[in-house]
Amino acid sequence: MIAAKPLFFDYDLTDLEKLLVSWGEPGYRVDQVWRGMYRGLKVDPDRISNIPKSLRIKLKDHFNFNNLSVERTQNSADGQTEKTLFRLPDNLAIETVLMRYEKRRTLCISTQSGCALGCVFCATGQMGFGRHLTSGEIVEQVVLFERVLRENNDSLTNIVVMGMGEPFHNYDHTMAAMDRLNHPKGLNIGARRFTISTVGLIPQILRFANERRQINLAISLHAAEDKSRNSILPINKRYPLQDLMNACREYVNTTHRRITFEWALILDVNDTLEQANKLAELLQGLLCHVNIIPLNPTNGYAGKATTIQRARSFQGELVRKGISCTIRVRRGIDIQAGCGQLASETLNSNEV
Repeated sequence: MIAAKPLFFDYDLTDLEKLLVSWGEPGYRVDQVWRGMYRGLKVDPDRISNIPKSLRIKLKDHFNFNNLSVERTQNSADGQTEKTLFRLPDNLAIETVLMRYEKRRTLCISTQSGCALGCVFCATGQMGFGRHLTSGEIVEQVVLFERVLRENNDSLTNIVVMGMGEPFHNYDHTMAAMDRLNHPKGLNIGARRFTISTVGLIPQILRFANERRQINLAISLHAAEDKSRNSILPINKRYPLQDLMNACREYVNTTHRRITFEWALILDVNDTLEQANKLAELLQGLLCHVNIIPLNPTNGYAGKATTIQRARSFQGELVRKGISCTIRVRRGIDIQAGCGQLASETLNSNEV
């Protein structure tokens, strides 16, 4: 059996330099190839016109330049949200979502196919775990979307690592991807343009804090007491709220950066004024912001989204208690833009 070629995007600049040196190529070729792929978004060595044909052949013989194959794309009725289902070489699937705002182009990317953490209202959690993505497969999602946007005189402004999977469960590959996307000789996306969301893996939160990255951190919280959180986020049984909050406070104290808490408002579950007060008590004194958003319903969970009136009351109560809070607008509901929904639909229709 012939071994699969490595994915080009799994290589960092140092890896590429070592390879090209071993081929006897002059040092300046490294920058030409790297810039051609990341700045020029060529994705194919034959498109990099300033390198010799012999090097293009070597690159094509050595590397695979595409692990992601577009299987299905959906666009929302308002044209502001685009969701793509990608097929991986091992036939697993991931999703990536582009959200267009007035002044921003935000890409929501995946770090795993499926997820092992089983959050009950999440379509990805309902799928179970497939595998970790490599750093290159995470990077490739951004490269492909940025290439299309540039062809239309547009560009990505923000990356949210909130798609399929738990990013901190795949910590090393996720951070390697962030470093590659942030690299000044590559796409050069500013670190503060990234937001990584976790359900609360404490060891990784502390590691992230100690690395003092400028990447924004968001915590999927959704409940302010252990009993409630245990029922919707099973990881809370391993890392209960008090321990999680201690880790969050250490993160803020170490980095001096604000932390964001995400709260999916579920009708009659966590959208009451009582829950808002419990949340405010939990967060008192912490440099933080709360993003609340009505639940994006999934077929595998019976809970329903709260009403906008209740969302505003919840927000108002937090603000009265001194907690910074905004209501996020749900995007792409008509195309099931919540992570994992398109992949789950495809799986259930036996297309996968």
